[in-house]
Amino acid sequence: MRLSGKIAIITGSATGLQGSVMGFGGAAAWRFLREGAKVIVTDIDLNSGRETVAQMKAAGFEAEFMYHDVTSASDWERVVTDTISLYGAPDVLVNNAGNSARFGVEETTEEAWHQQLDVHAKSVFLGSKEVVPSMREKGGGSIVNISSIYGLVGSPTVTAYHAGKGASRILTKSIAVQYAKDNIRVNSVHPGYAVTPLTNSFFAESNQRDWLIDRIPLGRIGSAFDIVPAVVFLASDESSFITGSEVVVDGGVVAR
Repeated sequence: MRLSGKIAIITGSATGLQGSVMGFGGAAAWRFLREGAKVIVTDIDLNSGRETVAQMKAAGFEAEFMYHDVTSASDWERVVTDTISLYGAPDVLVNNAGNSARFGVEETTEEAWHQQLDVHAKSVFLGSKEVVPSMREKGGGSIVNISSIYGLVGSPTVTAYHAGKGASRILTKSIAVQYAKDNIRVNSVHPGYAVTPLTNSFFAESNQRDWLIDRIPLGRIGSAFDIVPAVVFLASDESSFITGSEVVVDGGVVAR
Protein backbone atom coordinates (compact mmCIF):
# COMPACT_ATOMS: atom_id res chain seq x y z
CA MET A 1 0.00 0.00 0.00
CA ARG A 2 2.69 2.46 -1.03
CA LEU A 3 0.12 4.98 -2.28
CA SER A 4 -2.43 4.51 0.48
CA GLY A 5 -4.88 7.40 0.67
CA LYS A 6 -3.45 9.23 -2.33
CA ILE A 7 -5.63 10.67 -5.09
CA ALA A 8 -4.20 10.38 -8.59
CA ILE A 9 -5.10 11.67 -12.04
CA ILE A 10 -3.59 9.55 -14.83
CA THR A 11 -4.04 10.82 -18.37
CA GLY A 12 -4.24 8.55 -21.40
CA SER A 13 -5.11 5.61 -19.15
CA ALA A 14 -8.07 4.04 -20.98
CA THR A 15 -5.82 1.23 -22.26
CA GLY A 16 -6.23 -0.83 -19.11
CA LEU A 17 -8.61 -3.60 -20.12
CA GLN A 18 -7.77 -6.90 -18.48
CA GLY A 19 -6.83 -9.57 -21.00
CA SER A 20 -5.51 -7.07 -23.53
CA VAL A 21 -2.17 -5.37 -24.19
CA MET A 22 -2.05 -2.45 -21.76
CA GLY A 23 -0.56 0.97 -22.26
CA PHE A 24 1.57 2.75 -19.67
CA GLY A 25 -1.42 4.69 -18.35
CA GLY A 26 -3.75 1.72 -18.02
CA ALA A 27 -1.13 -0.45 -16.33
CA ALA A 28 -0.22 2.43 -14.00
CA ALA A 29 -3.86 2.96 -13.04
CA TRP A 30 -4.25 -0.68 -11.98
CA ARG A 31 -0.98 -0.62 -10.02
CA PHE A 32 -1.91 2.65 -8.29
CA LEU A 33 -5.23 1.15 -7.20
CA ARG A 34 -3.52 -1.96 -5.84
CA GLU A 35 -1.13 0.31 -3.94
CA GLY A 36 -4.06 2.02 -2.21
CA ALA A 37 -4.75 5.09 -4.36
CA LYS A 38 -8.02 6.44 -5.71
CA VAL A 39 -7.61 6.98 -9.45
CA ILE A 40 -9.16 9.26 -12.04
CA VAL A 41 -8.73 7.60 -15.43
CA THR A 42 -8.78 10.18 -18.22
CA ASP A 43 -8.70 9.72 -21.98
CA ILE A 44 -10.37 10.67 -25.25
CA ASP A 45 -11.33 7.01 -25.77
CA LEU A 46 -14.74 6.91 -24.13
CA ASN A 47 -15.52 3.24 -24.67
CA SER A 48 -12.21 1.82 -23.46
CA GLY A 49 -12.11 4.27 -20.57
CA ARG A 50 -15.54 3.32 -19.33
CA GLU A 51 -14.89 -0.41 -19.75
CA THR A 52 -11.57 -0.16 -17.95
CA VAL A 53 -13.10 1.68 -14.99
CA ALA A 54 -16.03 -0.77 -14.89
CA GLN A 55 -13.49 -3.58 -14.45
CA MET A 56 -11.71 -1.62 -11.72
CA LYS A 57 -14.92 -1.01 -9.80
CA ALA A 58 -15.93 -4.64 -10.18
CA ALA A 59 -12.61 -5.54 -8.56
CA GLY A 60 -13.51 -3.36 -5.56
CA PHE A 61 -11.37 -0.31 -6.33
CA GLU A 62 -12.26 3.40 -6.25
CA ALA A 63 -11.85 4.78 -9.76
CA GLU A 64 -13.73 7.10 -12.10
CA PHE A 65 -13.44 7.84 -15.81
CA MET A 66 -13.43 11.36 -17.22
CA TYR A 67 -13.29 12.32 -20.89
CA HIS A 68 -10.22 14.48 -21.33
CA ASP A 69 -8.53 16.22 -24.23
CA VAL A 70 -5.16 17.02 -22.65
CA THR A 71 -4.52 19.82 -25.15
CA SER A 72 -7.59 21.72 -23.90
CA ALA A 73 -7.26 24.15 -20.98
CA SER A 74 -11.00 23.99 -20.29
CA ASP A 75 -10.88 20.18 -20.14
CA TRP A 76 -8.04 20.36 -17.61
CA GLU A 77 -10.01 22.81 -15.48
CA ARG A 78 -13.07 20.53 -15.56
CA VAL A 79 -11.11 17.34 -14.75
CA VAL A 80 -9.28 18.86 -11.79
CA THR A 81 -12.41 20.58 -10.45
CA ASP A 82 -14.43 17.36 -10.73
CA THR A 83 -11.63 15.36 -9.09
CA ILE A 84 -11.60 17.72 -6.13
CA SER A 85 -15.38 17.49 -5.84
CA LEU A 86 -15.32 13.70 -6.00
CA TYR A 87 -12.28 12.68 -3.96
CA GLY A 88 -10.41 15.81 -2.90
CA ALA A 89 -7.32 17.60 -4.16
CA PRO A 90 -5.00 15.36 -6.20
CA ASP A 91 -1.76 14.18 -4.63
CA VAL A 92 -0.42 12.81 -7.91
CA LEU A 93 -0.67 13.76 -11.57
CA VAL A 94 0.72 11.39 -14.19
CA ASN A 95 0.99 13.12 -17.56
CA ASN A 96 0.96 10.00 -19.72
CA ALA A 97 -1.28 10.77 -22.72
CA GLY A 98 0.58 10.53 -26.00
CA ASN A 99 0.69 9.32 -29.58
CA SER A 100 3.17 9.31 -32.42
CA ALA A 101 3.84 10.70 -35.90
CA ARG A 102 6.29 8.54 -37.79
CA PHE A 103 7.79 11.08 -40.18
CA GLY A 104 11.24 12.47 -40.93
CA VAL A 105 11.89 16.22 -41.14
CA GLU A 106 10.86 16.63 -44.78
CA GLU A 107 7.71 14.55 -44.39
CA THR A 108 6.54 16.24 -41.19
CA THR A 109 3.69 18.69 -41.80
CA GLU A 110 3.07 21.76 -39.68
CA GLU A 111 -0.12 20.11 -38.49
CA ALA A 112 1.77 17.01 -37.30
CA TRP A 113 4.41 19.20 -35.67
CA HIS A 114 1.89 21.24 -33.69
CA GLN A 115 -0.12 18.14 -32.76
CA GLN A 116 2.91 16.36 -31.29
CA LEU A 117 4.07 19.42 -29.35
CA ASP A 118 0.54 19.96 -28.05
CA VAL A 119 0.02 16.37 -26.88
CA HIS A 120 3.48 15.86 -25.35
CA ALA A 121 4.49 19.31 -24.10
CA LYS A 122 1.50 21.67 -23.95
CA SER A 123 -0.42 19.03 -21.99
CA VAL A 124 2.32 18.90 -19.33
CA PHE A 125 2.20 22.68 -19.04
CA LEU A 126 -1.60 22.82 -18.81
CA GLY A 127 -1.86 19.92 -16.39
CA SER A 128 0.83 21.24 -14.08
CA LYS A 129 -0.64 24.73 -14.13
CA GLU A 130 -4.04 23.35 -13.15
CA VAL A 131 -2.99 21.01 -10.31
CA VAL A 132 -0.32 23.15 -8.66
CA PRO A 133 -2.69 25.46 -6.71
CA SER A 134 -4.57 22.59 -5.02
CA MET A 135 -1.35 20.64 -4.41
CA ARG A 136 0.24 23.70 -2.83
CA GLU A 137 -2.77 24.20 -0.57
CA LYS A 138 -2.66 20.51 0.38
CA GLY A 139 1.00 20.75 1.33
CA GLY A 140 2.63 19.09 -1.67
CA GLY A 141 2.29 16.51 -4.39
CA SER A 142 4.03 14.62 -7.16
CA ILE A 143 3.84 15.19 -10.91
CA VAL A 144 5.23 12.40 -13.07
CA ASN A 145 5.69 13.12 -16.77
CA ILE A 146 6.02 10.17 -19.13
CA SER A 147 8.64 11.21 -21.64
CA SER A 148 10.72 8.71 -23.67
CA ILE A 149 14.29 7.76 -24.47
CA TYR A 150 13.44 9.71 -27.63
CA GLY A 151 13.41 12.77 -25.41
CA LEU A 152 17.10 12.02 -24.74
CA VAL A 153 18.50 10.65 -28.01
CA GLY A 154 17.70 10.92 -31.70
CA SER A 155 16.49 8.40 -34.28
CA PRO A 156 15.96 8.34 -38.06
CA THR A 157 12.20 9.01 -37.74
CA VAL A 158 9.46 10.55 -35.53
CA THR A 159 10.91 14.06 -35.74
CA ALA A 160 8.03 15.89 -34.04
CA TYR A 161 7.70 13.17 -31.39
CA HIS A 162 11.35 13.73 -30.44
CA ALA A 163 10.69 17.44 -30.12
CA GLY A 164 7.62 16.92 -27.95
CA LYS A 165 9.26 14.40 -25.63
CA GLY A 166 12.41 16.51 -25.37
CA ALA A 167 10.29 19.50 -24.46
CA SER A 168 8.47 17.55 -21.75
CA ARG A 169 11.85 16.51 -20.30
CA ILE A 170 13.20 20.03 -19.87
CA LEU A 171 9.80 21.43 -18.89
CA THR A 172 9.81 18.88 -16.06
CA LYS A 173 13.01 20.38 -14.67
CA SER A 174 11.71 23.94 -14.96
CA ILE A 175 8.49 23.16 -13.09
CA ALA A 176 10.41 21.15 -10.49
CA VAL A 177 12.67 24.11 -9.66
CA GLN A 178 9.74 26.54 -9.51
CA TYR A 179 7.65 24.50 -7.07
CA ALA A 180 10.17 22.67 -4.91
CA LYS A 181 9.53 25.26 -2.20
CA ASP A 182 5.90 24.08 -2.14
CA ASN A 183 6.90 20.43 -1.72
CA ILE A 184 5.63 19.67 -5.22
CA ARG A 185 8.00 17.22 -6.85
CA VAL A 186 8.19 16.89 -10.63
CA ASN A 187 10.07 14.12 -12.42
CA SER A 188 10.11 12.44 -15.82
CA VAL A 189 10.16 8.77 -16.77
CA HIS A 190 11.83 7.78 -20.04
CA PRO A 191 10.61 4.39 -21.31
CA GLY A 192 12.54 2.51 -23.94
CA TYR A 193 11.07 0.11 -26.48
CA ALA A 194 7.97 -1.44 -24.92
CA VAL A 195 4.94 -3.24 -26.31
CA THR A 196 1.78 -1.15 -25.92
CA PRO A 197 -1.39 -0.77 -28.01
CA LEU A 198 0.44 1.95 -30.00
CA THR A 199 3.50 -0.19 -30.79
CA ASN A 200 2.20 -3.76 -30.75
CA SER A 201 1.66 -4.26 -34.47
CA PHE A 202 4.81 -2.35 -35.45
CA PHE A 203 7.05 -4.27 -33.05
CA ALA A 204 5.51 -7.56 -34.17
CA GLU A 205 7.17 -7.24 -37.59
CA SER A 206 10.08 -9.69 -37.50
CA ASN A 207 12.67 -7.35 -39.05
CA GLN A 208 11.68 -4.49 -36.77
CA ARG A 209 11.63 -6.75 -33.72
CA ASP A 210 15.10 -8.15 -34.48
CA TRP A 211 16.48 -4.64 -34.98
CA LEU A 212 15.04 -3.52 -31.64
CA ILE A 213 16.28 -6.49 -29.64
CA ASP A 214 19.75 -6.04 -31.11
CA ARG A 215 19.79 -2.51 -29.66
CA ILE A 216 18.67 -3.53 -26.16
CA PRO A 217 21.51 -4.78 -23.90
CA LEU A 218 19.07 -6.76 -21.73
CA GLY A 219 17.98 -8.59 -24.87
CA ARG A 220 14.22 -8.15 -24.76
CA ILE A 221 11.50 -5.64 -25.55
CA GLY A 222 9.75 -4.29 -22.47
CA SER A 223 6.09 -3.98 -21.54
CA ALA A 224 4.03 -1.44 -19.66
CA PHE A 225 4.58 -3.50 -16.51
CA ASP A 226 8.33 -2.87 -16.78
CA ILE A 227 7.74 0.89 -16.79
CA VAL A 228 5.07 1.25 -14.10
CA PRO A 229 7.27 0.53 -11.02
CA ALA A 230 9.27 3.68 -11.73
CA VAL A 231 6.05 5.70 -11.91
CA VAL A 232 4.82 4.26 -8.60
CA PHE A 233 8.16 5.04 -6.95
CA LEU A 234 8.10 8.68 -8.08
CA ALA A 235 4.47 9.04 -7.01
CA SER A 236 5.16 7.60 -3.57
CA ASP A 237 6.73 9.17 -0.49
CA GLU A 238 9.75 6.89 -1.01
CA SER A 239 11.02 9.45 -3.54
CA SER A 240 10.51 12.45 -1.23
CA PHE A 241 14.01 13.84 -1.94
CA ILE A 242 13.83 13.40 -5.72
CA THR A 243 12.69 16.21 -8.01
CA GLY A 244 13.74 17.46 -11.43
CA SER A 245 15.14 14.01 -12.24
CA GLU A 246 14.76 11.73 -15.21
CA VAL A 247 14.36 8.00 -14.69
CA VAL A 248 15.34 5.92 -17.71
CA VAL A 249 13.66 2.50 -18.00
CA ASP A 250 14.97 1.10 -21.28
CA GLY A 251 16.91 -2.15 -20.80
CA GLY A 252 20.16 -0.26 -21.25
CA VAL A 253 19.59 1.30 -24.70
CA VAL A 254 20.89 4.80 -23.93
CA ALA A 255 23.78 3.47 -21.82
CA ARG A 256 25.81 2.80 -24.94
